Amino acid sequence: MANHKSAQKRIRSNNAKRLRNRYYAKSARTAIRKLRATKEKQEALTDLPRVISLVDKLAKKSVIHKNKASNLKSSLMKHVNQLQ
Repeated sequence: MANHKSAQKRIRSNNAKRLRNRYYAKSARTAIRKLRATKEKQEALTDLPRVISLVDKLAKKSVIHKNKASNLKSSLMKHVNQLQ
Protein backbone atom coordinates (compact mmCIF):
# COMPACT_ATOMS: atom_id res chain seq x y z
CA MET A 1 0.00 0.00 0.00
CA ALA A 2 1.19 3.52 -0.77
CA ASN A 3 2.43 5.59 2.13
CA HIS A 4 2.40 9.05 0.61
CA LYS A 5 -0.76 11.10 0.22
CA SER A 6 0.02 11.88 -3.42
CA ALA A 7 0.60 8.19 -4.20
CA GLN A 8 -2.76 7.29 -2.66
CA LYS A 9 -4.46 9.94 -4.75
CA ARG A 10 -2.65 8.66 -7.86
CA ILE A 11 -3.97 5.15 -7.16
CA ARG A 12 -7.52 6.47 -6.87
CA SER A 13 -7.31 8.59 -10.02
CA ASN A 14 -5.65 5.78 -12.03
CA ASN A 15 -8.43 3.42 -11.03
CA ALA A 16 -11.10 5.91 -12.09
CA LYS A 17 -9.36 6.48 -15.44
CA ARG A 18 -8.94 2.73 -15.97
CA LEU A 19 -12.67 2.14 -15.47
CA ARG A 20 -13.58 5.04 -17.74
CA ASN A 21 -11.22 3.79 -20.48
CA ARG A 22 -12.61 0.27 -20.16
CA TYR A 23 -16.16 1.57 -20.59
CA TYR A 24 -15.31 3.60 -23.71
CA ALA A 25 -13.28 0.77 -25.24
CA LYS A 26 -16.06 -1.76 -24.62
CA SER A 27 -18.67 0.58 -26.10
CA ALA A 28 -16.57 1.03 -29.23
CA ARG A 29 -15.95 -2.72 -29.56
CA THR A 30 -19.68 -3.36 -29.34
CA ALA A 31 -20.42 -0.72 -31.98
CA ILE A 32 -17.73 -2.17 -34.28
CA ARG A 33 -19.13 -5.69 -33.82
CA LYS A 34 -22.63 -4.44 -34.63
CA LEU A 35 -21.41 -2.66 -37.77
CA ARG A 36 -19.53 -5.74 -38.97
CA ALA A 37 -22.67 -7.85 -38.48
CA THR A 38 -24.76 -5.46 -40.58
CA LYS A 39 -25.81 -6.83 -43.97
CA GLU A 40 -27.73 -3.74 -45.17
CA LYS A 41 -25.54 -1.17 -46.93
CA GLN A 42 -27.81 1.78 -46.12
CA GLU A 43 -27.87 0.94 -42.42
CA ALA A 44 -24.10 0.47 -42.41
CA LEU A 45 -23.57 3.84 -44.09
CA THR A 46 -25.57 5.59 -41.38
CA ASP A 47 -23.69 3.80 -38.56
CA LEU A 48 -20.20 4.20 -40.05
CA PRO A 49 -19.60 7.89 -39.18
CA ARG A 50 -20.65 7.29 -35.57
CA VAL A 51 -18.32 4.30 -35.21
CA ILE A 52 -15.42 6.13 -36.84
CA SER A 53 -15.98 9.02 -34.45
CA LEU A 54 -15.84 6.63 -31.47
CA VAL A 55 -12.59 5.10 -32.73
CA ASP A 56 -11.04 8.52 -33.31
CA LYS A 57 -11.95 9.62 -29.79
CA LEU A 58 -10.34 6.49 -28.34
CA ALA A 59 -7.15 7.19 -30.26
CA LYS A 60 -7.15 10.83 -29.19
CA LYS A 61 -7.47 9.83 -25.53
CA SER A 62 -4.73 7.18 -25.98
CA VAL A 63 -7.05 4.34 -25.06
CA ILE A 64 -5.97 2.67 -28.30
CA HIS A 65 -2.96 3.43 -30.50
CA LYS A 66 -3.48 5.74 -33.48
CA ASN A 67 -2.29 3.05 -35.91
CA LYS A 68 -4.82 0.58 -34.51
CA ALA A 69 -7.51 3.21 -34.99
CA SER A 70 -6.46 3.64 -38.61
CA ASN A 71 -6.47 -0.11 -39.19
CA LEU A 72 -9.94 -0.44 -37.66
CA LYS A 73 -11.35 2.40 -39.74
CA SER A 74 -9.81 0.97 -42.90
CA SER A 75 -11.24 -2.51 -42.34
CA LEU A 76 -14.66 -1.07 -41.51
CA MET A 77 -14.65 1.01 -44.69
CA LYS A 78 -13.73 -2.07 -46.72
CA HIS A 79 -16.58 -3.99 -45.13
CA VAL A 80 -19.14 -1.26 -45.85
CA ASN A 81 -17.93 -0.78 -49.42
CA GLN A 82 -18.26 -4.51 -50.15
CA LEU A 83 -21.91 -4.61 -49.06
CA GLN A 84 -24.54 -4.73 -51.77
